[in-house]
Amino acid sequence: MNAQYVEFARRGRRALAPAIVLLFVPVAAQSADVPAPDQQEIMIKSSLMTFNDANLTGNYDVLQASMAKPFRDQYSADKLKEIFKQFADQKVSIRPVVIGKPVMTDEAKVDDRGALLLHGYFDVAQNYRVTFSLDYAMSEGEWKPITIIVKVGEPGAP
Repeated sequence: MNAQYVEFARRGRRALAPAIVLLFVPVAAQSADVPAPDQQEIMIKSSLMTFNDANLTGNYDVLQASMAKPFRDQYSADKLKEIFKQFADQKVSIRPVVIGKPVMTDEAKVDDRGALLLHGYFDVAQNYRVTFSLDYAMSEGEWKPITIIVKVGEPGAP
């Protein structure tokens, strides 16, 4: 997978921000309803802020613990630290998404694997977009992340 890079203003200087990070864990199909839009927004922001905090602190234990069981079984906190090294090394913060409203690029749905798909973006500044693809599995009685794709860049960038 090619990673795209974009110019990103940070603390008065320009830095390269990683554009794509991907984790995927297959899940067994389970029947569950699509959560209401306000619940989807909570899930998106919670997942992205947990991801953000892990990258900024270097501590991936909470991120790993928040994931669905099949994900936790496959990825240790140390493995997550390795996977998200580009974000952590660049100190890329996506914190401004907490004040934004997500724009969904696809209607939320449960696919044939039983995964809840939440895909969209936040325009957090005129030239700063956080695009996300978050897939969730029903795990331990609630929707928990199994896929995290985050792209930081300019609106309209591929």
